[in-house]
Amino acid sequence: MTEFWLISAPGEKTCQQTWDKIMTATTRTNNLSTNNKFNIPDLKVGTLDVLVGLSDELAKLDAFVESVVKKVAQYMADVLEDSRDKVQENLLANGVDLVTYVTRFQWDMAKYPIKQSLKNISEIVSKHVSQIDNDLKARASAYNNLKGNLQNLERKNAGSLLTRSLADIVKKENFVLDSEYLITMLVVVPKTNYADWQHTYETLSEMVVPRSTNLLFEDQDSGLFTVTLFRKAIDDFRLKARENKFTVRDFQYNEEEMKADKEEMTRLSTDKKKQAVGMLLHQCWIFLTGSCMCRLQGPLVRWLKVNFSEAFIAWIHIKALRVFVESVLRYGLPVNFQAMLLQPNKKNMKKLREVLNDLYKHLDSSAAAIIDQSAMDIPGLNLSQQEYYPYVYYKIDCNLLDFK
Repeated sequence: MTEFWLISAPGEKTCQQTWDKIMTATTRTNNLSTNNKFNIPDLKVGTLDVLVGLSDELAKLDAFVESVVKKVAQYMADVLEDSRDKVQENLLANGVDLVTYVTRFQWDMAKYPIKQSLKNISEIVSKHVSQIDNDLKARASAYNNLKGNLQNLERKNAGSLLTRSLADIVKKENFVLDSEYLITMLVVVPKTNYADWQHTYETLSEMVVPRSTNLLFEDQDSGLFTVTLFRKAIDDFRLKARENKFTVRDFQYNEEEMKADKEEMTRLSTDKKKQAVGMLLHQCWIFLTGSCMCRLQGPLVRWLKVNFSEAFIAWIHIKALRVFVESVLRYGLPVNFQAMLLQPNKKNMKKLREVLNDLYKHLDSSAAAIIDQSAMDIPGLNLSQQEYYPYVYYKIDCNLLDFK
């Protein structure tokens, strides 16, 4: 199970006693959850007014960062297409799987210096993730355009003989070229009309060269025939052919144009593969800290891997900020609380919630049971946006992909 409950409770005489108490209640006797300490450093508290305002801002930032994390993960799945079974192993945070990162969380002092105010740290995260979101939109647009162009070319090369490209079918020797008087035309004939074509093509108009027709290619429904005639008879032949359910393709043999079409198809296929599996795409810039940029040259998938990691790490730091702010608002100063990460046993989630409520109901008598969130509106506690319990609680779900 990839769902975690990030909670905090006020310290007893020591925070270790708080930890021992929850371990006894949830793990040592009844195996309700697997627990880990969640280490949050000594952050700058600031004023009460700032904390109340920041609580609301962090709730919005949490939702935004989570949405970016999910978008990057889902786009990774879209780009890898047939390799979706391998997507999860590419979704790492700091080089490790998501569960390991969350359960062994350590604050990144380099990215988010704790000497900064809580407000500044949240702004660093916001700027960082907004840059990732903007870059993703640009890269997704470029990749989707490339993919669309390739699909259009593939359709041209695989559709009906009435519409598909003929570059990979016809050859130079199929045509009378460089003649002032003669021209070779291509005609699509339904399979059911092959006999009619053979009997009538020479008489559809004047000046058709006898015995000049050849079958070049056929698909499930039709065949592509050549016919040679004098140029002055083109319009009359086209009209009479249509009356007999034969379709003259508007095609002129041009070796350079056909070569260009084939090269474009090859180029698009190669570019798409490069982006998806790892050849160099182009130089790009990604935001890594609040004040510096790091130059990265690499493929789309590598960019997605790097920036998924960055966004996920930022998201968990936002969770840590929220726990810190809410714990100070609820439990007061001096700062004295223990943050804990619980991974519930799926079969015992309801029982775990009951045990936690019994353990901490003394912290808030109005929340002895789960409080109807629609009835609550306490500034700074964001009760209208999430479940409310007598202890600080946030959910972290590492299942980020929505495979259809």
